[in-house]
Amino acid sequence: MDTISQATNVGGAYVNGTAEIIASRGLLWTQAPIGYCIGLFIGGWFYGPKMRRANYVTMYDPFQKKYGARVGALMCVPEFVGDIFWTAAILSALGSTVAIILDVDNTTSIIVSAAIAVFYTLLGGLWSVAYTDLVQLFFIAIGLIVSFPFALHHPSLDKEKMKTLWSGTLPTNEIGSFLDIYGLLIFGGIPWQPFYQRVLACKTPRSARISLMLSSVLCLLFAVPPAVMGVIGASADWNQTSYPNEVPLAQDQLPFILPLVLEYMCPLPVSVIGLAAISAAAMSSADSTTLSTASIFANNWYRGVFRTKVSDRELIWVVRITVLVVGSVGAAIAITSNTVYGLYVMSGDLMYVILFPQLTCVLFVKVSNAYGSICGFFLSVILRMISGEPLIGLPALISYPFHSEKDGQLFPFRTFIMLLAFVTIITVSFLAETLFTRNIIPMKYDFLNNFHDNAHIVDTVALGASTTEELVVPEVHEKEVQDQELDNNEVNEGENEVKKRELSENEVNQRELSENEVKQRKAYGQVTYTSSL
Repeated sequence: MDTISQATNVGGAYVNGTAEIIASRGLLWTQAPIGYCIGLFIGGWFYGPKMRRANYVTMYDPFQKKYGARVGALMCVPEFVGDIFWTAAILSALGSTVAIILDVDNTTSIIVSAAIAVFYTLLGGLWSVAYTDLVQLFFIAIGLIVSFPFALHHPSLDKEKMKTLWSGTLPTNEIGSFLDIYGLLIFGGIPWQPFYQRVLACKTPRSARISLMLSSVLCLLFAVPPAVMGVIGASADWNQTSYPNEVPLAQDQLPFILPLVLEYMCPLPVSVIGLAAISAAAMSSADSTTLSTASIFANNWYRGVFRTKVSDRELIWVVRITVLVVGSVGAAIAITSNTVYGLYVMSGDLMYVILFPQLTCVLFVKVSNAYGSICGFFLSVILRMISGEPLIGLPALISYPFHSEKDGQLFPFRTFIMLLAFVTIITVSFLAETLFTRNIIPMKYDFLNNFHDNAHIVDTVALGASTTEELVVPEVHEKEVQDQELDNNEVNEGENEVKKRELSENEVNQRELSENEVKQRKAYGQVTYTSSL
């Protein structure tokens, strides 16, 4: 199970993105491997076992159980968007590899890759996910581990340059952005359905925890080969290779750095193995992501909100159409973007800003309720939208501290929005509970039925009913009231008998206490009253 959990994070986007970012900015900015390692550890220690202990089936079960079906469906929206960016990152990584192998332009390779991924996902369904997940890590491990020693000993590699490039630098004005991305990568992977898809399949909470602990270590180890390949590519003199295009590599070629190293700095058999490893990893991640998104939409939105009595056949067609839509939109974003790593980070953005505080509150904050959840949700969405996102051309409508026209938002605004959402959820939830439970606002205005149901439960207990449904049946209601009245009468009769018995005992005691005994005790200055039962 630990290898299956590992497949959730490690894929084509992970290995290609790691090579890209270390080639462009050095090890210091290669935050995804470390961030996801820490995130898996936190998720495995706190979140995974709690979800498994409660026997949830999906990540959205606690929302629907505590807040209701509609609020639970609303929480799926950030994952839809995040999964589309994740799909775009995977298709971009897969497209770059196919472009190198087939010697075609990037747009064509992305379209071909998306068509293949969508086709076999529709054809194989869950079986395609199961089989490709099993072979994915095997191909990555063998392919990249075998490849990077050959690239490391290629004559074009400038080892002195490699020593100066590998570490990277952190300008002072980018510290806030640096920490913000770390927060996103650590906590943005926790509220993600494929993560819990594996966790909830474990037999016990303990096995879920052990699985994720091992996965966190493997996640970090699997980043070593692509990271080394990225540094090799950035330090090589490409004039000494058979690379036909402009040298040194332009900035827009860095997303292709891993397949380029495999193609031009490794022997042909090794190159084929390495490129096959990337392709297998990317293809596996593509099918699991699109199928997961389609399943959530079909079950939590289409059947949960729009058509509660939908047939299985209709639901299957909804899944198929959603897979096609997600694949198409992901391909369009991948074509317009020029960075695999940026798409990879963007996929966790909404998870971190919106879903992480929501999941934490629903699991660990007892006072949280639907009103606080909705307020925190829309506050996060609005603030994130007006903060801007250069990757998708979304302009910034507000400027945080340290904002600049050249570098954009340097303030850790994602973390700020996430913390603000936490405060909003808890504050509004507490306020709503106070207003409704103290009847400051009449219960009839509880339109989300968050406290209305609790009021029915209290009435049920008071009447002696075992379930709230019994209150709806008049016969059961009447019977419970009658039984309660009989119990009360029996209690009153019993109390009267006890009082009569106590009076009789007092009379007997008074008779037994004669006047002579009283005088005698007075003589000794001791007056005591005893009662013999």
